[in-house]
Amino acid sequence: MSRKIALITGASRGLGKNAALHLAKQGFDIIGTYHSKAGEAQTLVSTLQQSGARAAMLQLDVGDSASFAAFASRLRDTLENDFGRNSLDVLVNNAGIGINVPFAETSEAQFDQLLNIQLKGPFFLTQHLLPLLADGGRIINISTGLTRFALPGYAAYAAMKGAMEVLTRYQAKELGARGIRVNILAPGAIETDFGGGVVRDNEGVNAFIAGNTALGRVGLPDDIGAAIAVLASEGAGWVTGQRLEVSGGMFL
Repeated sequence: MSRKIALITGASRGLGKNAALHLAKQGFDIIGTYHSKAGEAQTLVSTLQQSGARAAMLQLDVGDSASFAAFASRLRDTLENDFGRNSLDVLVNNAGIGINVPFAETSEAQFDQLLNIQLKGPFFLTQHLLPLLADGGRIINISTGLTRFALPGYAAYAAMKGAMEVLTRYQAKELGARGIRVNILAPGAIETDFGGGVVRDNEGVNAFIAGNTALGRVGLPDDIGAAIAVLASEGAGWVTGQRLEVSGGMFL
């Protein structure tokens, strides 16, 4: 029986990279995308191959929806030539950026950048990839705990993620006839380089978050990668249209 294949956007670093490692442990082959860090992308390919998984990385700017048709064509070729398949089993819409700026100071350019990467990108990328997603497959979108609780400076970012949560329910409803499960995972604060690495590197911020989290610490990339693997597993086959917050009980 052939291994299943997961496509993870933004897989060269951070949570995307961690998700790739966890899914490979679960028996998936991995196709990842990267924006500009080709060296990091190829290092991940080598790591995944050493673990026994087949892997490939493709360049993609999720903020450029005009490039999605060409990307889908490259992906189809990669599936056929490198994996002997014509379909994916899991799509993880992970790629994104964070901009921390007060609502009153948010520029139109910042708003549009977040809109293109965090909402328009995954909306139309998923649309373009539907013909390559196997019936019975999974779509895993990524949100944030900031759609449930509010921290100053994330109005535009959280608004885009809130829209993704609504979109997830509609995707689950409309794609259910194909047996495709669609869920959205909402991380709490995680120690990565996201947003300049403030959660990881600022001791005061780290301590504040840990003190307001039921499990008493800030999240780690492994916490999120493992949860993505759960949603991709057969055990989550009866779960669709759901928002799963993975925050250790932040701001309960």
